[in-house]
Amino acid sequence: MKLNIALLAGDGIGPEVINEAVKVSDAIAKKFGHEITWKPALTGAAAIDAVGEPYPDATHEVCKNADAVLFGAIGHPKYDNDPSAPVRPEQGLLKMRKALGLFANVRPTFTFPSLLDKSPLKRERIEGTDLVFLRELTGGIYFGEKGRKDNGDTAYDNCVYTRAEVQRLAKKGFELAMTRSKKLCCVDKANVLETSRLWRETVQAMEKDYPEVEVSYEFVDAVAMRLVQWPNSYDVLITENLFGDILTDEASVISGSMGLMPSASMGAEVSLFEPIHGSYPQATGLNIANPMATILSAAMMFENFGLMEEGKAIRDAVNKALEAGVVTEDLANGGKAYGTKEVGDWLAANV
Repeated sequence: MKLNIALLAGDGIGPEVINEAVKVSDAIAKKFGHEITWKPALTGAAAIDAVGEPYPDATHEVCKNADAVLFGAIGHPKYDNDPSAPVRPEQGLLKMRKALGLFANVRPTFTFPSLLDKSPLKRERIEGTDLVFLRELTGGIYFGEKGRKDNGDTAYDNCVYTRAEVQRLAKKGFELAMTRSKKLCCVDKANVLETSRLWRETVQAMEKDYPEVEVSYEFVDAVAMRLVQWPNSYDVLITENLFGDILTDEASVISGSMGLMPSASMGAEVSLFEPIHGSYPQATGLNIANPMATILSAAMMFENFGLMEEGKAIRDAVNKALEAGVVTEDLANGGKAYGTKEVGDWLAANV
C-alpha cells in the first residue's frame, strides 16, 4: 500500500517523539512491503514563529490532501504564561479540528501487564482495564461564542450543541460498542445542563437501532470518581468536548504513564493520530521523552487503514520493550533509563 502521511511535529518534544514514530513506521513499511511518503508541515508555536499563525493555509493543504495526519504536540511557555497573547498555539489545534472535520476523538485506556504495579492505582483496581472514550471534538464550549463585558470584568463562554452533532458522535460510539463488549456509557450533566439533556434524549432515541448494546447514563462527576475506583467496569464511553478533555486526561495515567496512551481524531475525509501528552517543553532536546504513545498512535493509524497485522506488530514490540525494561526515565523506576532515540531504535529493530 502507498500511503501519503502529513507529518505535523509541532512544539517541545513533538519533533523528538515524531521522529521515533517515523522510524518505527518506516520499519513496518519495509517489513510488510508498503511505501510511505511523509509530508512535513508547520503548526503550533513553531508555525507562529515562522509565519505568524498556528495553523497556516499551507499546512491545511498538506493535511487535507493526505491519507492521514501524524501529529506530535503543540504549546510553548511563552504563550502559556501570557494570557493576553493575541495568537496562541492552541488556536491552531482548534482551527485544524474544525477545518478537517475531526469530530470524534478516540482515546483508548488500557493496561500493560508489566506495568500494573507502576500505576498510581492499586493493581486490583486496574487489572483488566480496557476502555475507550469517544469525545466530541468540534462543538461545545470550546467553539461557542465567548467574550468579555462590563469593561472586561465579566467573561462568558457559551456551550452549544446540535442534535446532529450528538448523533454522529453517538453513532460511532454504538458501532464501536458492537465490536467490543456491547456496553456504552453516555457521560453528561443532565441534572444541570440543557446541552446534556439534549445529549441524553438523543442517545436514548438511538437505542432502538442498536438493541444488543446495553446503554447507561452517568453524570460526569460520578464517572470521574469511578475511573479511580473501578475503571475496568467501563468499556465505551461517549461525551461532549469539555468533559471528554478532562476525563481522558484522568484516565490516561491509569496505565502508569501519560507517555503510553495514543489517540485518534476521526473525520469524514481524513483522520489524525497523536499521543495524548502535551509538548513537555522542559524536556525539549534532552532525549528523555517517552515516544511510545506516538508510536502506538502510528499503530492506530495503520489499523485505520485496515492493516491490522502491522498495528499488532507495533503493539507487540512495545509490550516486549516494556517487559525488557527498554523504557525512558518516566518508567525506569530507579532502573536504567533509555533515551528517546534508543527506545525508538529498539522498537524499529524489533517490529
